Amino acid sequence: MAITAKDVNKLRQMTGAGMMDCKKALTEADGDFDKAIDLLRKKGQKVSASRADRDTTEGSVFVRTNGDNTEGILIALNCETDFVGKNEEFQNLGNAILDVAFEKQPADIEALKQEKLGDLTVEEKITELVGKIGEKIEISEYVRVNGEAVVPYIHAGSKLGVLVSLKGVNGADVQEAGKDVGMQIAAMNPVAVDKEGVDASIVEKELEIGKEQALAEGKPENIVEKIAEGKLQKFYKDNTLLNQQFVKDSSVTVAAYLDSISKGLTVSEFKRVAIG
Repeated sequence: MAITAKDVNKLRQMTGAGMMDCKKALTEADGDFDKAIDLLRKKGQKVSASRADRDTTEGSVFVRTNGDNTEGILIALNCETDFVGKNEEFQNLGNAILDVAFEKQPADIEALKQEKLGDLTVEEKITELVGKIGEKIEISEYVRVNGEAVVPYIHAGSKLGVLVSLKGVNGADVQEAGKDVGMQIAAMNPVAVDKEGVDASIVEKELEIGKEQALAEGKPENIVEKIAEGKLQKFYKDNTLLNQQFVKDSSVTVAAYLDSISKGLTVSEFKRVAIG
């Protein structure tokens, strides 16, 4: 059957696909719009497969908390180029996926991808946009944080996001303090909240490095262990959040800053996600 310009435009409005792609799909589907839409989706799947080995080092993080700020969810949606990362449809898709994550509370990324977003699954929606844009798109991170007060922080450019869970709030307004700590985490990238949270493998590695450095400097073997332990304490100070110097006032630690906001206020958990 003859495919009219009106038909092509209608399919473009329905799918957002390019004019030539719409015309080819309608021609192949003999004017059947449902079949044409399926063909365009399949085209998206082929694009995904052909670009499977492409690096997705651009994109955006999307972060939000619930109404009473006791839960936060952060998603990283990656793509190949900064241009696509700033695309309105890409941004709309990221926010829509975040909505689904809040509503359905999936266990992980794979479960999130199988949740419904309109008539399609999240995975199918991503594939559909891949077919239209022609660039690999994927969810690289999906994290949830709960607590007495959860505060989000997005760094300029939306390529780095943080969720901070605070405890010991005691009715205080902690939003500004939470954002300050989120900025600290974004800038300083601590490995844990405090030294108790540092993975044992990291502790072992730092002690070994400390010993090797001491021996290389010609220190006596009988004090090598003590020197390595001293270096480990310095590592804790520089790399655990509560022990770090506060970026907005280097005369105090992050722990001391929080305590000055509200006695006993501290961080129970944080998540930091960066793209690129």
